[in-house]
Amino acid sequence: MSVTLPQDLRSDAMENRDRVLAAARELFATDGLAVTMREIARHAGVGPATLYRRFPTKADLVRAAFVDELDACKSIVVDALADTDPWRGFRGIIERVLELNARNQGFTDAFVSAYPGDVDFRAHREAAVRGIVTVARRAIEAGALRADFVLDDFLIVLLAARGLSSTTEAERAGTARRYAALVIDGLRASDRHGSLPAPPRLIPSVIPG
Repeated sequence: MSVTLPQDLRSDAMENRDRVLAAARELFATDGLAVTMREIARHAGVGPATLYRRFPTKADLVRAAFVDELDACKSIVVDALADTDPWRGFRGIIERVLELNARNQGFTDAFVSAYPGDVDFRAHREAAVRGIVTVARRAIEAGALRADFVLDDFLIVLLAARGLSSTTEAERAGTARRYAALVIDGLRASDRHGSLPAPPRLIPSVIPG
């Protein structure tokens, strides 16, 4: 018992932390940052003392929950880079990022507004952009992604998707998947595509055709 108890305690503590973070992300996404710590504890099924032991202040919890969001984005790009099928990897980025953003856009906006500069986005953004560029270039070279795709197009897709967060929680995931399917179909290489207008240059770097 003396050998296994510490491991059991560590496992319980990690499980409680994960439950608190999952509850926080869900409530922040749907109700914004005004949700109370007591509500989060109740939603996670833990006592307030357990919550405060892991996260002494609400700012600590908000920051940890947002870092979890960044990690989720990072894993999407990492998975796409590891995929041996470039088109499947590119599709995965579109599908998973749109669903993640539709579910959590409210939390992201609230965090950036309430905690400006609290988390450095630069390294995360640069790594994500490099990964997306690499996956997209592979898909273009494989003849699967339309050759005139540029990185600005990805940003346009994300900007247009912001409206998905206005749908009901029950509709959000299905709406994001439907939107992703429409986007992917438009980005698939095809000799039936017409020419696109010049890109708006929202992002300086472009993927060469």
